[in-house]
Amino acid sequence: MTKTRVWMLAILFISFFVVSCDKEEDPVEINEAELLVKWMESATSPAANYGNSALAIKSAEAVHTAMAADKVYIIDIRSAVDWAAGHIEGSVNLAAGDVRDHIDATDLSAYDEISIVCYSGQTASWLTCLLQLAGYKDVYSMAFGMSSWHADFDKWSGNISNEKATLFTADVTAKAEEGELPTLTTGFETAEEIFDAQWDAVLGDGFGAAAISNADVYANLDDYYIINYWPNAEYLDPGHIEGAMQYTPNVDLALDEALKTLPTDKTIVVYCYTGQNSARIATYLRVLGYDAKSLKFGANGMIHDEMEGHTWSEGAIMGYDYVTAK
Repeated sequence: MTKTRVWMLAILFISFFVVSCDKEEDPVEINEAELLVKWMESATSPAANYGNSALAIKSAEAVHTAMAADKVYIIDIRSAVDWAAGHIEGSVNLAAGDVRDHIDATDLSAYDEISIVCYSGQTASWLTCLLQLAGYKDVYSMAFGMSSWHADFDKWSGNISNEKATLFTADVTAKAEEGELPTLTTGFETAEEIFDAQWDAVLGDGFGAAAISNADVYANLDDYYIINYWPNAEYLDPGHIEGAMQYTPNVDLALDEALKTLPTDKTIVVYCYTGQNSARIATYLRVLGYDAKSLKFGANGMIHDEMEGHTWSEGAIMGYDYVTAK
C-alpha cells in the first residue's frame, strides 16, 4: 500500500471519528400530557389524583358553624361592588387570580379550613379545584355560594328550569373509542413545570372560559361531546341530554379507565346536578389540555322538577346575618 493511500485512509478515519463525536443525539420526544396526567394521578403529587376524588365542598351551615368557632377563613371572590353590598362578616374579598398568593402570604395556622365563596358555588368550585390540584387540601367551596347564605344574594332561584324535561332521553350513547391525549406544547420537560404552566393558563382564562349555558349547548348538540357525570342508574332515569355519554363520577376520568375516550378535537361539555361538580371536572380536564366546559346550573337548569334530590330550593337559603362595607 502506498504512503499516499495510507494517508488518505487515515484522513477518512479521523474525519469519520470527528463527525461521529460531534453528532448530537436526536432529542427524546416528550409526551407532555401523558407525563402530566401520570404525575397528577400519583399519590405523591400535590394533586394526589384529586380529579378522580370527591368534590371539596361544604354547606353554608357547615361554614357558619366553623365560623362561630373561628375555625374557617373565608375568601369571597365576587366583585368588590357586590362584596361591599353584603358579605359574610370577616370574609376577605379577593380576585380569583390573587387567592393563591394571598394564602401563601397569610398566617392561617389558627384555622382548620379555607372556604371559597362566590355567587352560586360554581366559580368557587372552579377555583377550589385549581387550589386543591396545587396541594391546598384544606380549601373548600361553599355550596350554592352566597345564594345559600341569605335570600338577598339568591342567584339560583331564577336559574332553575324544566324547559328541557321533554327533551331528555334514556337512550344510551356509547363512549367514543380510545384515542390520544391532548397535545401540550409548554416546552417544559418535567411534570411539575408542565403543571405550573397549565395551571397558570387555566387560572388566567378564568371561569368564563370553562362554562357554558344549556341554551348554547342545545343550539347545536352535535358541536359538543357531552358528558353526563352521574351514576348510570340516574343516566337512565331521569335520563340525559340526547347524545350524552355517561361517565361514572370519581372513576372513569382516569388514565387506566376512560380518560382517553375524550376527544381532543371537540369541545367537551360536562354536566352534573348543580354545575358545581362539573365545574371541578371541567377545570381538571382543562389543566390536562382538553377544551372542556361546565354546563352552568347543571340539571337544575333543565329538568329541575324531574330530579329526586340534588335540587335547589328556597329551603337551601339559611338566612344568616351579613354585613356591608362601611
